[in-house]
Amino acid sequence: MSEIFSLDFKDKHSTVPDTRRVGEAGEKLASRFLIKNGYRLVVANFKVPIGRNSRGVSVSGEIDLIAIDEETLCFVEVKTRSSDEFAAPIAAVDLRKQRQITRTARVYRKTFRLDDIKFRYDVISIVLKKESKPKIEIFKGFWNESKFRKKFWTDEFCL
Repeated sequence: MSEIFSLDFKDKHSTVPDTRRVGEAGEKLASRFLIKNGYRLVVANFKVPIGRNSRGVSVSGEIDLIAIDEETLCFVEVKTRSSDEFAAPIAAVDLRKQRQITRTARVYRKTFRLDDIKFRYDVISIVLKKESKPKIEIFKGFWNESKFRKKFWTDEFCL
């Protein structure tokens, strides 16, 4: 004898977490975390056009938080999840996301003429569990720009 399973789609949004609200809560927690740890916040949600994709469509980049840690300008990506059972929040900061943030940071540095300042790319991972305090971790220097620099051929490689 087979069993029939039914799914009730009438109230589908009540079981799906509101990712926007989770993300906004995470950014507020991250801001407080940075201030508590001696950072000076510069701007939140810096968004700017960064070019066009392979299909010619305009692409915008966004940096969640820009802060100063002592003498270093930090471009901070905040990843917040309601659970880390499937994967850690930092797993979402993949190569594509790193490239987008790097391009956005270049525009920021060029716009404000910050050529000679030290900078780095950090990630703040936040897990919001219902019955416990949020788990917040910072990964300083999670990546650097060198892997995104174009490699130029020199005459010695040309035939």
